Amino acid sequence: MKLCSLACLSGMLLLTSFASHSQVTAVKVGNRIDVSIKDNLFTQYIFSEDEKYPFFFPVNGPSGFSVTSMRNSLYPHHSSLFFGCDRVNGGNYWQEGIDRGRIRTLRAEILKSGKDSVVIANECIWSRPGAESPIRDVRLITITAPYKDLYQIDFDIRLDILMDVKIEKTNHSFFSGRMAPDLSVVNGGTAVNAEGNSGETGDNGTFGKKSPWMDCYGTRNGKTEGMAILQHPSNPWYPSPWFTRDYGFFSPTPMYWPADETAGTTFKKGDALHMKYRVLVHSGDTKTAKIAEEFQKYVTGDK
Repeated sequence: MKLCSLACLSGMLLLTSFASHSQVTAVKVGNRIDVSIKDNLFTQYIFSEDEKYPFFFPVNGPSGFSVTSMRNSLYPHHSSLFFGCDRVNGGNYWQEGIDRGRIRTLRAEILKSGKDSVVIANECIWSRPGAESPIRDVRLITITAPYKDLYQIDFDIRLDILMDVKIEKTNHSFFSGRMAPDLSVVNGGTAVNAEGNSGETGDNGTFGKKSPWMDCYGTRNGKTEGMAILQHPSNPWYPSPWFTRDYGFFSPTPMYWPADETAGTTFKKGDALHMKYRVLVHSGDTKTAKIAEEFQKYVTGDK
């Protein structure tokens, strides 16, 4: 019993030691914020004036390689890890073309850097030429490294509706991730949701299925790693159905399945939407990374 207790205690101390000494730091460099874990670059939050919206890239896994991809010739509007929406009062705040609409940063600052976390505050206005801005959003982003093989990004996003808004049916809505090609299903990777559905299509596929979380992972250079997106139960439309593609795109997308396709989804001036997401960048597969257990921690607020 004593040996078992000592072993358990030793394991707990190792986990605590990593979490308390993981040194998550950030520095603002022009129109981006660089975030490092133990002096190694984890990610960059990019919000430059010539971009469609703010986004994270790279999003480096424990191997040091990015688990996400940054634009390709077929889908240049997929910028790694991002938040936006198409078909908002006639504007496009998702696909390429700044003149069609863009999510412009008004303020981006580092509220905390060092020790066990980085906290970033980002205020944005959704704007396009010749039209009033329909939405302002405020993002609080917290980055931690709970374990040596698992990094965490928490998004707390509030949308302030500045005028009456109609979002027509669209598969381009809100929080999204685009995996690196060598981790995608078409290249031998796995995409799986909380219910065990996998891949894009078929009765056991993930497309259009409601689920609290999804994980995508694959093996490259002999190492398995991936990225999971978790929806918080307090979100409107929870759990949103997922728009998934085997080439590596996945997004909990409420606007593709509106209750009334003709009416779309509408909001009144003065409304506010509050949404939370957690991103887990991890070594191993879904089971070894304990994504289901990590989701329960997210629900209960246990870090």
